[in-house]
Amino acid sequence: MYTNTDILQPDKLDEILALRPEGASAAPVAVENLESRMKGALIGRFAGCVLGIPVEMYSVANMQAIALENDMAFPPVNYWTGTDNPEKIHYRVNKRTDYLLQNIDKVPVDDDITYVMLNLLLLEKYGKNYTLNDVAQIWLDILPYACTAEEEALAQLQAGTRPECAASFNRYVEWIGAAIRADAFGYAAPGDPETAAKMSYNDAYLTHRKNGIYGEMFCAAAVAAAFTAKTPLDAVKEGMKQIPKDSDLYKELEWALSYEGKITNYIRARQLLDEHFPKMNPIHTINNMCAIVFALILGGNDYTKCISDCVAIGLDNDCTGATVGSIAGACLGFEAIPAYWYEKFNNTVKTYLTGYETFALDDVVARFLKLAKA
Repeated sequence: MYTNTDILQPDKLDEILALRPEGASAAPVAVENLESRMKGALIGRFAGCVLGIPVEMYSVANMQAIALENDMAFPPVNYWTGTDNPEKIHYRVNKRTDYLLQNIDKVPVDDDITYVMLNLLLLEKYGKNYTLNDVAQIWLDILPYACTAEEEALAQLQAGTRPECAASFNRYVEWIGAAIRADAFGYAAPGDPETAAKMSYNDAYLTHRKNGIYGEMFCAAAVAAAFTAKTPLDAVKEGMKQIPKDSDLYKELEWALSYEGKITNYIRARQLLDEHFPKMNPIHTINNMCAIVFALILGGNDYTKCISDCVAIGLDNDCTGATVGSIAGACLGFEAIPAYWYEKFNNTVKTYLTGYETFALDDVVARFLKLAKA
């Protein structure tokens, strides 16, 4: 059973907030060109995710080989055109080949996409002051299955466990699963990273603890900050102000940021991650958040380079590609994303949510804009 005796890395929201660094509390910043940035954030997230899915968790060498076999540039500057596992089924819906350039005709299914839609529905139904019980209920109502931490929490809920205890026997409480659910809260509080981080907390607490919670709060805050940041990397620097300054995640984000202006390619970025986290699971929150930092250092204000280098770095690179795409898209705006990244989406987003399998992309943008202005 999970227990936490680390006073510097608490699980309760008030204790987390008390340990943030100086400058964490700040007034919201007015967002210019909100519609463009919201559209950029959502499309940016979807494109970054779809780019990473065919090579999720692949080694750099394996990705390089697939690129060579398919006459592709690497890091990839467009969607993959070939795969070594064409029959793999993703989330019981789409074959691996559905994520290839020549076959894309929508935003296909993935958990990194599905959780954006799930939390849109959560916020629409229960409001921005939703409770832990509200999260649990909407999971029981429309989330049919999940992975790792989410799978274990969902099973506990289905067995009648109280929501506050759903993560008590969870082996994955510091893995990346909470961080990938963060973006909706950033979209709902653009220019207000503190509110976004607080808003994400109950969602994170259902499944995660310690740095797993901080990962979602950090990502929600970074996405919110991106709507007003000068660069995507600046959004990360703002986002990390919303987590405890003595936490493992905060310290490792500082480590990653120390390479700003020093790393120049994805190979060195991955080498640094492997050397610094030699025994860390590649689905952990901390190493993947550092991969996000490296990708944004390398990508600068170039949307394509941000997601391209992120996927090339590897680890859980559909998750990190999605988050990087969201931050870059919110910061740079829709007009900064080349059309080939979204023109084949055909205004359609697919999920595996029960009763909510298909969304219109323009409607999703409009609904998040409504939440943002509420």
